[in-house]
Amino acid sequence: MSDTSAHSGMPADELLAAEFALGVLAGAERDAAAQRAAREPSFARMVAAWEERLAPWAAEIAEVAPSPALWDRIAAALPDTPVRGLKPSLWQSLTFWRGLTFATGALAAACIGALIYIGNIPRLAPLIAAIDGGGHHHFVATLDAGSGAVAVTPAAFAADATRVPELWLIPADGRPRPLGLLRADRTVTITIPRDLMPHATRDAVLAVSLEPQGGSPTGQPTGPVIASGKLTLL
Repeated sequence: MSDTSAHSGMPADELLAAEFALGVLAGAERDAAAQRAAREPSFARMVAAWEERLAPWAAEIAEVAPSPALWDRIAAALPDTPVRGLKPSLWQSLTFWRGLTFATGALAAACIGALIYIGNIPRLAPLIAAIDGGGHHHFVATLDAGSGAVAVTPAAFAADATRVPELWLIPADGRPRPLGLLRADRTVTITIPRDLMPHATRDAVLAVSLEPQGGSPTGQPTGPVIASGKLTLL
């Protein structure tokens, strides 16, 4: 299916991962994609990301009911009288065919709608910020503008035994918005709240302050701001 959708502007691997997550691949194409997901961690992550992205969207697709005429055609195709002493089989059950046809119609509608959705997703360039201060390169942040996830990796940051680093988003209005606590020993991924995403744009600032355990009690920085950096195109 990937060949017919190549005009979406999406990279081939990304489109293949989306189609695999959606379940519209079949036969050799699906087998090949499954093998890639098993042996290539990067492709497996793409598939997982698309599954997470599509799950809530697919739940909003309205059900599509087959027309009454379809039931009549199915009923006409079934045997008039079952063999004496035998119960009608599953394949002779009108109830079964109604359920199967309804499910198939809904699935087809979901697949068509989701493919249209995939083909029209704008490719948002990731943003990056070098969060520096005091002559030190403390953290590096990468923002996926599509999902709203910001991954913050420590560089030269030294842990403080009594205080924790907290990440802030500072847009053009200059008011810091709290995003979450960071770690000195590993990357932390934070999902920016939907209402803050319009502020997470190019030239907005990411800053880190040192706060009491558990984070700022006021919703604004209470400790020293030790580092900051502007979001720029990767």
